[in-house]
Amino acid sequence: MSRIEACFSALKAQGRQALIPYVTAGDPNPQVTVGLMHQMVSVGADLIELGIPFSDPMADGPVIQLACERALSHNTSLAMILAMVAEFRQDNSTTPVVLMGYLNTVEKMGYDVFVAAAKEVDLDGVLLVDLPPEESADFAKNLRQAGLDAIFLITPTTTEERIKKICAVGSGYLYYVSLKGVTGGASIDTVAVEQKLDLVKQHTKLPLGVGFGIKDAASAARVSQIADGVVVGSVLVNALGDNANDPAKGCAQVVATLSEMRQAMDAAV
Repeated sequence: MSRIEACFSALKAQGRQALIPYVTAGDPNPQVTVGLMHQMVSVGADLIELGIPFSDPMADGPVIQLACERALSHNTSLAMILAMVAEFRQDNSTTPVVLMGYLNTVEKMGYDVFVAAAKEVDLDGVLLVDLPPEESADFAKNLRQAGLDAIFLITPTTTEERIKKICAVGSGYLYYVSLKGVTGGASIDTVAVEQKLDLVKQHTKLPLGVGFGIKDAASAARVSQIADGVVVGSVLVNALGDNANDPAKGCAQVVATLSEMRQAMDAAV
């Protein structure tokens, strides 16, 4: 059983949902990331998504675009991020860590080199936003052979035929994008999300995480009632960006937001 599968299985047994924070690795500087990961776990994060900074993050809105710029200004590389995961693992062997980013960064390192390095540092999964399921079979197979999960996005406009393809190659969990457009968008329509999740569930038993549009404890609680996981990103990244010159303050805001979300999610069960 993979670490991701074990995480969702344990939460299901408890009648709880996963709280999945996203932060961009290296933002506001590379020295902050590992400590922040530990802080997020301490207030209830069940799984961590680390964004790989990229110069053209086409699926992301201004908040995460700026986070990528801040991280890249410190020359944050994929190799550095894998080293961060290795450092995190020195004190935490249970919390799953997923890298989320774009195909170019992995292609630049080399697929085989990346998979070997990811296995070495005990990474759990990879979500490449612009890797279509039709072209992912070999990479997904290599990840599985290394004990890593290949995670894919499903959006409001994804057809049922394409959902079937995604469910066939995905593992770990599926990430449902609740809104059309880029990250940091409008408020979430939980009725529409639930209808789409019901369709996805017809084709997979994988846990379903929902992200985009989750901005506060109330929205996290609402989503936790219809999904297996709640993914929160832009509001956390924005706190780090607003306090880029005072990382401790930014991290404190991230921790406070996650703590409120965790409490609201548990109360909603």
